[in-house]
Amino acid sequence: MAYFFKRTKSPVGELTLIASDRGLAAILWENDNPLRVRLDPLQNNDCHPVLLQTEQQLNAYFAGDLREFSLPLDFSGTDFQKKVWAALLTIPFGETRSYSDIAKQIGCPNATRAVGAANGKNPISIVAPCHRVIGANGKLTGFAGGLHTKAQLLALESRTTQRQLRLE
Repeated sequence: MAYFFKRTKSPVGELTLIASDRGLAAILWENDNPLRVRLDPLQNNDCHPVLLQTEQQLNAYFAGDLREFSLPLDFSGTDFQKKVWAALLTIPFGETRSYSDIAKQIGCPNATRAVGAANGKNPISIVAPCHRVIGANGKLTGFAGGLHTKAQLLALESRTTQRQLRLE
C-alpha cells in the first residue's frame, strides 16, 4: 500500500500528515521517534485530498473552531491497539480519561499497562486524542509529542470549552 505525506506548521511544531487512499494513517510530531509509527513507502503529495482535509481541520482545531474531527481514518496496528484507539475517539473534547478507564471501557480492566503502550503507539495523534489520557492520579504522563505539547493541547481544549460556554 502506498502512503502519501505532507508537512504542515502548527502551534505545537511541524507535523507530518500521512494518508493512504483509505484515509488518514498518521500525524507525526516534529521530533517523533522514527520507530514509533512505521508506514512505508512514503511519497510526498501536498495535494492529496485527505491530507488537505486534515490540514484544514487541524487549523480549525488550533484556532478553537473545531471540537470534533470528521476524517476517514486508516489505523494500522494490532486488534488490541485498534480497540484502544477506537476508545480514544470516544473521549469528548475538553475531557480526560485515565489508562484504567480505557482498559475498563475496552473490556480488559487488568490491561492498564498494555493500554498505555497502545496509547503510546497511537499513529493518529490529536485526531485520536491520546493527549486526553492521563494518569489515575490526574498527572500528565508519557506522550510522543512531549508533556509540554500534551499540556498545550489540553489547555487549548479547556480555553475553547470555556469560551463556548460563555457564548451559550
